[in-house]
Amino acid sequence: MNKLGFIGMGNMAQALAEGFIKAGAIDKAKVFAFAPNQAKLKKNSERIGFTPCATLTELAAAADTLIMACKPYQIESVLAELGNKLDGKALISIAAGWDYAKYQQHLKTATRLQFIMPNTPAMVGEGVLLFEETNSLNAGERAKIMQLFAAVGLVQELPSSLMGIGGTVTGCGPAFVDLMIEAYGDAAVKYGMKRADAYRLISQMILGSAKLQLATGEHPGVLKDNVCSPAGTTIRGVTALEENGFRNACVKSVEAIMER
Repeated sequence: MNKLGFIGMGNMAQALAEGFIKAGAIDKAKVFAFAPNQAKLKKNSERIGFTPCATLTELAAAADTLIMACKPYQIESVLAELGNKLDGKALISIAAGWDYAKYQQHLKTATRLQFIMPNTPAMVGEGVLLFEETNSLNAGERAKIMQLFAAVGLVQELPSSLMGIGGTVTGCGPAFVDLMIEAYGDAAVKYGMKRADAYRLISQMILGSAKLQLATGEHPGVLKDNVCSPAGTTIRGVTALEENGFRNACVKSVEAIMER
């Protein structure tokens, strides 16, 4: 991988491009992008530092590794337009639903492929990047691409059969956590706290709790128990959450997505 090209420059592509460049994982002079909205692309290029391309053909000529970051419904037309221009290139797809097996229905063997599922916290270098184990990259370039994505978060390999559930809990999960931040913020405001202060403190609490679990490797139940004193305030709150179906609501939110 020498030069990187983004097909599409939406929020996730912007997060990745900016994260890669800021982390020094790739020189901005080696990052290119194409998007239909050229005015917006130019504006983003000035902010992030990549080189904008006027056409898909120009992008394919500039980069040896392409990141498919457009909307899933646009992919077939993009592949058709690029055609043989993908020969000999590595294609990284971050489009939901377009895994290795699906691409095999549309790609020639001359194109090497890796499916990755990122999430929005990659915008601040704290993302989760799920790499599908099934791929056709060569070992050397896959190692470089994994190192590149590690600049914006935690890289984890998963078998194809687990990419769906992995993407659900890590890709949809930020919205669930944001809802929880908002709800606890409402509770804090109810008891007199300014909303901005509430959101900042609650977000830091969640960040710190997550880092503590990652650092210690302790079961979340153990960490929860460590905070709950006998007949104390915290266990009263935990009991209220259980009585109101918090745990079941978490499971049901995942089921609603997986069983759609």
